[in-house]
Amino acid sequence: MSDLHWITATEAAQAIAARKLSPVELMNALLERIARLDPKLNVFIRLDGDAAMDAARAAEAEITSGRLRGPLHGVPVGIKDIIDVAGLPTTCHSKILIDNVAATDAVCVSHLRGAGAIVLGKLSTHEFAIGGPSFDLPWPPARNPWNPDHHPGGSSSGSGSGIAAGLFPMALGSDTGGSVRNPASACGIVGLKPTYGLVSRRGVFPLSFTLDHVGPLTRTVADNALMLDIIAGHDPLDPGSATAPWGRYASGLDRGVRGMRIGFIRHFHESDLPADPEVAAGLENVAGTLQKLGADIRDVRLPTLGEFAAVNRVILQSEAWAIHGRWLRERPSDYGRLARRRLLPGAFMSAGDYVQAARRRLEMIAAVEDALREADVLLCASAMDPPSRLDDPVETERTYPRQARTPFNVTGHPALAMMAGLSSTGLPLSVQFVGRNFAEATLFQVAGAWGRVAGTEEKHPPIG
Repeated sequence: MSDLHWITATEAAQAIAARKLSPVELMNALLERIARLDPKLNVFIRLDGDAAMDAARAAEAEITSGRLRGPLHGVPVGIKDIIDVAGLPTTCHSKILIDNVAATDAVCVSHLRGAGAIVLGKLSTHEFAIGGPSFDLPWPPARNPWNPDHHPGGSSSGSGSGIAAGLFPMALGSDTGGSVRNPASACGIVGLKPTYGLVSRRGVFPLSFTLDHVGPLTRTVADNALMLDIIAGHDPLDPGSATAPWGRYASGLDRGVRGMRIGFIRHFHESDLPADPEVAAGLENVAGTLQKLGADIRDVRLPTLGEFAAVNRVILQSEAWAIHGRWLRERPSDYGRLARRRLLPGAFMSAGDYVQAARRRLEMIAAVEDALREADVLLCASAMDPPSRLDDPVETERTYPRQARTPFNVTGHPALAMMAGLSSTGLPLSVQFVGRNFAEATLFQVAGAWGRVAGTEEKHPPIG
């Protein structure tokens, strides 16, 4: 096989199971690519290459003896460095936790290993999943493989960059205000924030107890569905875990969208936060394409992005202060400037602020539920702009909050971001699909239909 770095997780698993691809051959190809490209991209905080190669050899021996662990046997995966991997530091990209070695795997990592996946190492993130692309931390920020002068989104920045660059086919990220969907948008890949509670967060360092989600990042919609099949499920030791049925997320991938009702939230990018013209044109193209495929496109209105952002901010900063307050009092200089600045306002949130935000949150959940009675899926912007340059902190600060991902952390509904096209400067543009609670299969159905027509999965950055 040529170009092993672009092989999908599904293709790799099938080829390994059929003995057409050696796990060692795949691992060698990826480690060589990592050695060549990661110095330019800063994807890894900790590459565990020797252990990964040992695991690949073990996977090959198991295949030879007729044993297959599961649907990801021998397939490499990267892990965002707020998620525990036994024996490796979980640093959260921060000096605060630089020596924090995990004793056990997070539940989501354990599920992946149980399915046969091989952990490559720990990936760059914004500090504590909130800081932003920063140069005052123990490790440099990850870069965008479409243009390394630009940021790759965050906070699951290494996850997005590494997948887009062909360093690994799949990764775990977390999403509290868009941190899976932002790198998916900036790097032109597929990122899903599942329904709140669908994936266990046990073993994941928290940012906001009632907003945090763990989600898969992949190059293809099919891989995303496969990965979700493996990491989803009830965890009685995670207080936010849901007991709803899960699985069979790829069941509708080939059904198309004929007859589906798709609600287009145009006001998000037209009036709430007017989008870059290329972003707006990309969204109209997605909607028009789905309409030609037989979908019924209808306009939908929700509360404004400003309202959603305010509720998210009060809840996130209040809950984050409960986690970080002691360190911020005792070790403020050990935080990077951006994380410190974004965490400190939590000290000034009142109980009344938090209660009022929680009350308004229930109204927002009801508004999205009402919209999803009239539509099977919602379509809207993810990012309002292509990713900015890393050396332009003013522009990054301006564009970073210009997004429509936060609403669905507030409401908990599943949301998927993927490529909508490329800008005139060769950077990814994005679209977001939102579904009913626990209806991720329907999201994959719509995303798959768009991706097939647009050829998004065949578009790779011009690197390496």
